[in-house]
Amino acid sequence: MKVLHVEAGMHLYGGALQVVFLLRGLKALGVESILACPEGSAIAHEAAPHAEVRAMPMKGDLDIGLLGRLRALIRETRPDVVHLHSRRGSDIWGALAGRLEGIPVVLSRRVDNPEAPWVVKLKYRLYDKVITISEGIRQVLLSEGVPADKLHCVPSAVDTDQYRPDRSHLQWFRKTFQIHPDELTIGMVAQFIQRKGHQTLLDALPDVLSRHPKTKVILFGQGPIRDEISQRVQASPQLREHVQLPGFRKDLDKILPCLDVLAHPAFMEGLGVSLLQAAACGVPLVGGRAGGIPEIVQPGLNGELMTPGDVSALAEHLSKLLGSAELRQQYGQAGRQWVESHFSIPAMVQGNLGVYQLLSKASTQAAKSA
Repeated sequence: MKVLHVEAGMHLYGGALQVVFLLRGLKALGVESILACPEGSAIAHEAAPHAEVRAMPMKGDLDIGLLGRLRALIRETRPDVVHLHSRRGSDIWGALAGRLEGIPVVLSRRVDNPEAPWVVKLKYRLYDKVITISEGIRQVLLSEGVPADKLHCVPSAVDTDQYRPDRSHLQWFRKTFQIHPDELTIGMVAQFIQRKGHQTLLDALPDVLSRHPKTKVILFGQGPIRDEISQRVQASPQLREHVQLPGFRKDLDKILPCLDVLAHPAFMEGLGVSLLQAAACGVPLVGGRAGGIPEIVQPGLNGELMTPGDVSALAEHLSKLLGSAELRQQYGQAGRQWVESHFSIPAMVQGNLGVYQLLSKASTQAAKSA
């Protein structure tokens, strides 16, 4: 089997990282993969050992030229399936390219934000199958009228060999982020966009810090509202003393095991890769009850859930965890087990391959009956 994957992201964020996992797993199973991605993208380098990489211009939703470039690539490589992994134009132009060349098209849907009815009606008829990375996303699409037989839920995965409860870097971590041995740390790993809930966390911190003054908060990531969040932190003496914004880090596998709690008070979230990574590292979680987050955060088992925007609930959950080393350890151990049981890379790879095989079988049957 040969699959053409299209990923338009420039950075190796959660979605693109899942594509790398998938390419690696498919290669091990004997599936040939071709990856179309932007010139100069991070995934081009990471995917090279696992797929034939074809870098090309990808300029977004208005890049009609992408249609022609992808059609030419399909004609050259003749894949059995076209798998679209991202938006930014690739979801539409890639789908049209596959349709015009007579190749089955799969879309991975990674976000849970609703779309306008007319968009849903026109867009989703372009895809033969849609893979949702959480049941929460699947339910959103069902509610918008996408047929159930078109939808398949295949949860994202985490590399539990790379992300594990290893605190051997604790001394380095404390030195890097200026954490005293008697201080605890709350981390948040997310793009700086409104729906991730950074403002909710900052709203909750005065209460948390009043109860646990020996606490540091580290907000990892980058994005359009990072300057806004930084300005708010700098304007408050209390927040300025306790909150850091170190930007995007490539060494989260060393950092996450050293955190005491991970907060993710998102208003919308497809699944939450940073939650999976932190849980795999044995870190207790506090998350917003949104999208696919409840599929990771199990209240009373590996963390706590709060209604998005509920500042007092967030403060209460964080304070409870900061106040009990025993509870943090209990939740952390259970979190690791939950990820190993429900979000493994082999299961994710097999789930995607199963969808390809369904389409390949249907395509073969259609050719025989034609």
